[in-house]
Amino acid sequence: MLNLHDMRREYKQSELDEHSVDANPFVQFEKWFVEAQNAQVLEPNSMLLATSSAQNIPNIRAVLLKIFDERGFVFFTNYTSDKAKEIEENPNVAVEFLWLDLERQVRIIGTCEKISSAESLAYFMKRSRGSQIGAWVSEQSKIISSRKLLSMALEKMKEKFKNGEVPLPDFWGGYRVIPNKIEFWQGRESRLHDRVLYTKEENQWEISRLAP
Repeated sequence: MLNLHDMRREYKQSELDEHSVDANPFVQFEKWFVEAQNAQVLEPNSMLLATSSAQNIPNIRAVLLKIFDERGFVFFTNYTSDKAKEIEENPNVAVEFLWLDLERQVRIIGTCEKISSAESLAYFMKRSRGSQIGAWVSEQSKIISSRKLLSMALEKMKEKFKNGEVPLPDFWGGYRVIPNKIEFWQGRESRLHDRVLYTKEENQWEISRLAP
């Protein structure tokens, strides 16, 4: 049996003070995101998305952040996927960015809603042709008998769209996570981590420090 008791490290890289963070959590997020990019963190836009069904069965997976602004955090998916069905049943979600190279986390709690078709199309047109065709091929989250079946479907779609642009599938598009809480977590020594929480109260962001 693996012995995990002694797997630990001290976090010493940085600190986080509730009096020095930006008053706007989106500005603070952008600052940390740029620092993650500059540190060459692998896939800094990868985020864990937690959802729950109407029966309160939780689910979690990694998705990629593709747009963020003061309206929220946007990712794209198949609208028939498990995550889409769960969001339809229960729009309350949680998101986490984990940047271990910087000993940091960002946790977001809020609600999720579809973005407009125009916004989805604008992003879809920026995707590589292979990714555009891939959106048509995968019936996301459905059981398939083999990889060969997926490859055959890919070739079929390549042939279908060989003479023109790939259109936006009506079953594919973006979701926006609209936060009501955003927590910035900075690892510190002795597990006494810095945690700064932004909470939205009547369209204003209140800042507080949480015990580690």
